[in-house]
Amino acid sequence: MLTIGVLWLMLFHSLAGAQGQTPPTLTTVLKAMDDASAKFQSAQADFVWDQFQKVVEETDTQKGTVYYRRNGQQIEMMADIKEPDQKFVLYKDGKLQIYQPKINRVMQYSVGANQQQVESFLVLGFGGSGQELKKSFDVTFQGEETIDNVPTGRLQLIPKSDKLRNNFPQIILWIDLARGISVQQRLVQNQGDYHVAKYTSIKMPAKINNDVFHLKTSNKTKFETPNG
Repeated sequence: MLTIGVLWLMLFHSLAGAQGQTPPTLTTVLKAMDDASAKFQSAQADFVWDQFQKVVEETDTQKGTVYYRRNGQQIEMMADIKEPDQKFVLYKDGKLQIYQPKINRVMQYSVGANQQQVESFLVLGFGGSGQELKKSFDVTFQGEETIDNVPTGRLQLIPKSDKLRNNFPQIILWIDLARGISVQQRLVQNQGDYHVAKYTSIKMPAKINNDVFHLKTSNKTKFETPNG
């Protein structure tokens, strides 16, 4: 049987060990992201995306699985949205495509000269380095926070680009302190709107088949390019 003295001794050592741990800082969180980015090849995660619209006080929720991979110098991304309606969002070769099987239509957009900016958004916390983050944003460390039992460092990002800041004046990332990747993101928009993304069941690296990064369309699929 444990005596009161032994219990207090165990508690003392537990607290001493916790106090001996170095608390995270902006430097250590960005370093964890740098380390994750250096070895990044692929990732897979389940997601819940919540889009809150202030005007109508409503939240639209989408659920699915997202895939990332590094292909040479480029980043490719596929979001398989399963709820409420199936939809696929593919970014590849500098082109963003949104496929809606229900109406058999693909909307496609060329990012053109904005490719670097678009890709920096795509890899926010998933393969993007801390140093690259500092090039596009003013980054502030806002302390530790536990998200779904995962210890994270909370980073506030303020875009340096006026154009980007007009759309997203503030972005919050919750970075897994152990793995250097994002488990939650909050993109604040104007008029009180915001988008929250939560990622679970994260695999990095992940075994992803090549066909994941291809839209499964048919010869009857309609392709549309807005303003093009």
